[in-house]
Order: sequence, then structure tokens, then C-alpha cells
Amino acid sequence: MAKAYLVANIRVTDAEAFASFSGMAGPAIQKYGGTVLARGPGADRHEGSLTGTVMMIEFASKAAAETFYFSPEYQAAKAVREECSDTDLMIIEGVEG
Repeated sequence: MAKAYLVANIRVTDAEAFASFSGMAGPAIQKYGGTVLARGPGADRHEGSLTGTVMMIEFASKAAAETFYFSPEYQAAKAVREECSDTDLMIIEGVEG
């Protein structure tokens, strides 16, 4: 079974509220088996005009990533995130071996 990756580009508009989101999202990521592979504003952007913080989280499968995303814990965190940032978020299945 191929792993899956949640990839987000987040443009924070309220840092204080975003800290609340992070405090809620972190435990949910762990609970649902996610591993944060990369996080931060320092992505070298060679093409396009997106700015913000990039985050990449690995899950055991696409089903596991979707379970995390639609979980009550993450949906509560997402409601906070939506008030303090603009986000592009996607889940993609990895390529097997």
C-alpha cells in the first residue's frame, strides 16, 4: 500500500490565532499516525507566486490521511485555521516502490 502525503501552503493572517490552530492540529496529526516531514516558510520557490508556510505530513495510506483530515479533532482545528489564514491543501497518494 502506498503512503500518502498532506501538503499545505498556509498564509497566516493572525499569528496568535494560528498558534491555537497549531496546538490543536499537532495532537490530531499524532493521533491519526501522521509524521511531519517538512514545515516552515523557507521553501525555495523556483516557480509560481505562492508565499507562506509549507507543510508536508506523511500518512501510512490515503485512507489514513483522509481519516485524519475528516476527523472531529482536525475539523475543529480547521475551523480555527480558516479564521486566521488562507490555505491551499491537498492529499496525494505516494508512488509505490
